[in-house]
Parts: sequence; structure tokens; C-alpha cells
Amino acid sequence: MPQTETPGIEAAAPRTRLRWWTELPLILLVYACYSAGRLLARGNTSGAVDHGLDILRIEKFLHLNAEHPLNRLFTREAWLGVPADFWYASLHYLVTPAILVWLFRSRAVHYRAARTWLMTSTFFGLIGFTLLPTCPPRLLSAGHGFVDTMAQYSSYGWWGGEASAPRGLGGMTNQYAAMPSLHVGWALWCGVMLWRYGRTPATKVAAVAYPLLTTIVVMGTANHYFLDAVAGAAVMGVGLFLTPYVIQGADRIKELLPLGAGTSQVAGSSIVSAGCQTSAGERIPRQRESRIESGAEPGASSTDAGEGAAAAAR
Repeated sequence: MPQTETPGIEAAAPRTRLRWWTELPLILLVYACYSAGRLLARGNTSGAVDHGLDILRIEKFLHLNAEHPLNRLFTREAWLGVPADFWYASLHYLVTPAILVWLFRSRAVHYRAARTWLMTSTFFGLIGFTLLPTCPPRLLSAGHGFVDTMAQYSSYGWWGGEASAPRGLGGMTNQYAAMPSLHVGWALWCGVMLWRYGRTPATKVAAVAYPLLTTIVVMGTANHYFLDAVAGAAVMGVGLFLTPYVIQGADRIKELLPLGAGTSQVAGSSIVSAGCQTSAGERIPRQRESRIESGAEPGASSTDAGEGAAAAAR
């Protein structure tokens, strides 16, 4: 059966070979923007709480209430809650870069489009953090029935009671960047990459399990609402749709750069060394001159030159 193609991913093979020393600074820059963008709305606490309560009301109206039973389960059963907290605090920052490296090394023809999809979606996630700061369930008042499992089990890991950041650094993060959930969005991206380019049954299982379990974890630890997870998937959908256009725009910008124009001119020049030029039928400079000196006609081929030399010898 022919393998289907993912829209926006297969259409953009790199025109030039990508180098890790150019890719790494680009990824670090995007991650720095991601971290900085999460801090933009950190002071709007009252608005963030209102947005969180609005999401709860919408979910109640739609009869969606997955967060409460999952959170109660993780709070009651430490053997579930502790691994879930490790999952939330770690895999978001480990699995995604690992798959990027895997694509770069083993699926290079697909890497650029996959990386562009991830970065474009992250950009739209930052817009969501800025325009709609949202209080996660764990930071609502206790009357709403949520328990912060990150705080409850903080003695088991490196994170503190304030956030999933390392202990003592919670004040450097924006805890009201719950909408959309990029934990779910990035996990969905990882799942698509594993499903599309993995070659073993294990990668297919991981492709389904990783985003699904991540969605359960973010709700069970009271870090996100169900609608945050839906919004994270929607942001990835928007990024996928826009990826071909972003790549085309980047290519056009490269073509307009003076450096690119200069490179193409050098590549198309017939000058090979210090004023020596080649012409049709010549492989090295001054080949025609050497033929004339040896008795061959200027337009003669190498075979003709050989015959002329033999005739002169006779």
C-alpha cells in the first residue's frame, strides 16, 4: 500500500544541506523566545484567574470533567502521582529535542519542514500566552477541588511547590501560561513524527501513547484543563497548515540576500584560474593552444589531432 504524505511536511525538501552549527543557535533562539514569551503576562493574576474559571464553566456546560477525577486519582495514589510529575517536569524538554536530533541525523530530507512546523506552532502558542493568560487548575482556590500534585510530591523531585521549574526558580516562570497547552502540542508533534517516520511497531505504539499519556498527565497533575489540551492540538494544526508558506517565505528571503546572489554568480562563472578560460570541447585551460602548437587545427577534435600528428610523422 502506498504511504500517505503529511500535508506541509513532505513538500519542502531542503535546497541546501543543513548544518548543526546553524540549526542549534536557531533552536536555542526559539526556545529563548518561548521562555521569554511565557513571562509577558505574569502580572495579570486576576485576569488569569477569571479566564481559568471561565474555562471551568464552559467545560461544565459541555459536561466535560476529566480534570477532577484524574487529579483525585493522582493525589490519592503516589505511585501514579510521582511518575506523572516526573513526566510533566522532564519529558517536554527531553523527548522533543531528541526527536529533532533523530530527524536531523536520520530523516534529513524531512527535518526542515518538521522543525518549521514545530517553531511556527510554538510562535502561535506564545500569542495565546500573551493574549489569554490563564490560571491553571492547581492555582485556583481550594474550593474548586484541585490539588497541586507538583507541590504535594515536590520532595520526590527537583521541582518546587511553585512550578515545574527547578526548586527555587519558580519565580522565574509564568505560572499563568496554561492556554494553550504546548505540553500537549509538542507531544502531538512528537507522535506525528514517530508515526510518520518510525519503522518499527514500537515507534507506532509510542506515537499514539506519548501524546495520549501527556494529555492525561497535564490534567491529572492539575496543570491544564481539558480545553487547554484541545487548544494545544489546534495550535499545532494551524502551524501545520502554515508551514509550507513559512518555508516559501524563508526561501524568498534567502534569494534576496546579497550573499546568495554573489554565490550564484561565482558558481556560474567560467573563470577557473587567473584569467585562463575554457571553451567548448576543452577540459583544462589553454588546451586549444596546445593543440595548435602540436599541429592540430583549432576546431579539430582530439582524435583528429592524433591523426595529424601521425601523418606528419609519416
